[in-house]
Amino acid sequence: MEGYRTEKLTEGKTKTVYLTKNSDEVLLEFRNDITALDGKKHDILKEKGSINAAVSAKIFSLLEENGIPTHFIELVAPTVMRVRRLEMIPVEVVCRNFAAGHLVKSYPFVKKGEKLRRSLIEFFLKNDLYHDPLLSEEHLTVFGLMSKEEIRTVKKITRKINKVLSKYMLKLGLRLVDFKVEFGRDKTGKLRVGDELNIDSMRLWDLKTGESMDKDVYRQGGSLEKVSQVYVQTYKLIVGEK
Repeated sequence: MEGYRTEKLTEGKTKTVYLTKNSDEVLLEFRNDITALDGKKHDILKEKGSINAAVSAKIFSLLEENGIPTHFIELVAPTVMRVRRLEMIPVEVVCRNFAAGHLVKSYPFVKKGEKLRRSLIEFFLKNDLYHDPLLSEEHLTVFGLMSKEEIRTVKKITRKINKVLSKYMLKLGLRLVDFKVEFGRDKTGKLRVGDELNIDSMRLWDLKTGESMDKDVYRQGGSLEKVSQVYVQTYKLIVGEK
């Protein structure tokens, strides 16, 4: 990170944010931490930081090429992205194409792997202590998290992301089951996709075998060796050889 001021701004479960000499930008460092169960399960996975940084950079670049505004500027080191500084909205936006995870656990009439009639967008409060509670659109406006116009914009952008990523993953032999994105406002108030978009935040299934190619392998108790193999394999598909 030579040439950048590296005063730590904040630190999360898997990433650290640093200030830079430009007040409109920050550095986002991806660490090797891997977590599940709202942080209760935690391990260190070799090379995970560089893998997720590279995958995020690739996907954000793909989104920008398709007219989707993100915070991404450039990858400045194997584990570090230079990004626009955003006022992050503490809401996780989840887009689902097939039933899996929380959806299957919450609704008994939905079976894992079932294709949904149309993509489903859900909102969750970003709060591990309260296990990321589900939010309605009314919650978002009443609590002052987003305006009605921002909700419309977020849904429109999320559906466009889904279209771009689904098509891209199909070419790689992967099914985009669901994904999570976060949004923030830049200094002009414009909404941009922030945080990350990588193997931690997408469910990807091998089209031929149906096997998970994402963090579900870790969530479901796979060995760190197996998790590492999956991350490297998915990295190679999305970004290239490592």
